[in-house]
Amino acid sequence: MPFWKWFLCLLGGLIIFFVLYAFATAGVIVIPIQWLRIPAAILIGCLGLFLYAVWTNLTERRPVTELALSHTWKDLGRGLLIGVLYFGIVVGVMALTGSYTITEAHFNWLPQLASFFFFFVVAVFEEIIFRGLLFRMIDDRWNTTVALIVSALLFGAMHLPNDGATLWSSFAIAIEAGLLLAAAYKFSGTLWLPIGIHWAWNYVQGNILGFAVSGNPVADKAFSPIITGPNWLTGGVFGAEASVIAVAAGLLLTIILLACNKRDRR
Repeated sequence: MPFWKWFLCLLGGLIIFFVLYAFATAGVIVIPIQWLRIPAAILIGCLGLFLYAVWTNLTERRPVTELALSHTWKDLGRGLLIGVLYFGIVVGVMALTGSYTITEAHFNWLPQLASFFFFFVVAVFEEIIFRGLLFRMIDDRWNTTVALIVSALLFGAMHLPNDGATLWSSFAIAIEAGLLLAAAYKFSGTLWLPIGIHWAWNYVQGNILGFAVSGNPVADKAFSPIITGPNWLTGGVFGAEASVIAVAAGLLLTIILLACNKRDRR
């Protein structure tokens, strides 16, 4: 593909799916009846994946193997498990240091399910934008190292306008999430694995463990914790994503996935 066409395909895709992302999340939130948000979120998320497949097929003239249905449940399930374990370990370490203590536990099924599927929409569109378009197209055009750095830094920068965000929090997200989710895509060859990780990542840290999600507080929490200690350890008001524990865990998992991918290629 000539460079000018490649650039237009990338830029056009990013603009289209950023706009769709804004409408998708707003469309779920504004639904006044909570239980209706669940099927709406599922439908909107699946529609986003369908539109990505259509866009990619039309502009690149190739099969959209990164959304292969034969890998859906396997990779999505593995991703969800990794996301749960990831934040379980991060908060477990905080608890061992005395920085995280649960004071109350309660679980309201309807708001929890609504939040769970809202984060499905978030994961789908952010993975389409940053891994399906940005990382993949740079990787195909140049190499994985360039794609990892560019996509991770832009992913971190996207979170800079959030409440409580700092240069450190954006850098932390770039390292622990931007690199990890791109490595998950490279390892699996599908978007299902990073979607699963991203989906569980947001839901577990916010609606289960009670942290702010990238600076955004959640209303319905299964656990109400007391979080104490220095911001570098707990993440402060931005949430656990700004913790050095999360950065270290994400970086370690990234290295493991990239090493496994390199071994498999050999």
